[in-house]
Amino acid sequence: MNVVDIASTAAELPDAWTSVLLGQIGRTGVKVLRMDGRALEPESHDTAEALLVIDGTLQLVVDDIDVAVRAGEIYIVEAGVEHAVRPGSRGTLVIIERISNAS
Repeated sequence: MNVVDIASTAAELPDAWTSVLLGQIGRTGVKVLRMDGRALEPESHDTAEALLVIDGTLQLVVDDIDVAVRAGEIYIVEAGVEHAVRPGSRGTLVIIERISNAS
């Protein structure tokens, strides 16, 4: 698959906040998900991740600081940094991150 309609793919997902892998470049995965306004628990990861908002707004708390990421913007969460999704995050989000099952 070379061309992906990101918005349509996200809209067809049965559940919000459940990502689907669009593709992989080496050990880096590109995933998409649909945000539905719900908050998510804080988390951190061993590697950095990029959060690219395609449409809507992603509301985050990163190290106790509120961050709004709007359509067309990207936010890089560094490895080990605690972050949580705040209520009101809606739209389409692409996540670019290292994945462990790269071939």
